[in-house]
Amino acid sequence: MNFSVLLLTFIAINIDFFIMLIFLLKKYPLFKVMIGYALAVLVLLTLGFLMGEILEKFLPEWLLGILGLLPIYMAFKDDDDDEQAESKHSAIYTVFITYISVCAGCVLSLFIPILVGKSATDFGLAALMAVIMSLIIVVAAKVVENNKLVQGVIEKHGEKLMKICYILIGLYVLFDSGFIEHLIKLI
Repeated sequence: MNFSVLLLTFIAINIDFFIMLIFLLKKYPLFKVMIGYALAVLVLLTLGFLMGEILEKFLPEWLLGILGLLPIYMAFKDDDDDEQAESKHSAIYTVFITYISVCAGCVLSLFIPILVGKSATDFGLAALMAVIMSLIIVVAAKVVENNKLVQGVIEKHGEKLMKICYILIGLYVLFDSGFIEHLIKLI
């Protein structure tokens, strides 16, 4: 498993949610935000792995490489992920549901191609890395919560950086799966 791609993917998915985390941290305690966020990440990562396992049983790896087009599509898709519904539920539940509703499409479309064909051990390591990264991101959001300079940079360049990461991830999946090589052989 290429953990640098996994790390890049995780960061790309969570760049736009970082601002949402800052808002959630203004409203809820740090520990509860950490738990809700880590649980949501783990649930979506597990779904991505399971969906990848199912697809791998029916399709050859090179053909699954076409899933690399999903992150590229996500880079050019224009949507508003910053809407958050008010909730009367617990802080953990609210953070969990907010992340699932805002990031499910991105997480699944980016992690399925990366997790296709990986072993349960690789998935376990990826899940551990994702949980650790989610905790680090929440702490980082807490640190910059009141820093206007950092908030300005994220708001100004965060969207562009996220799109660049999505494109790089998609290209990686297209090449790593053998999809591009297979297309070249057909020509």
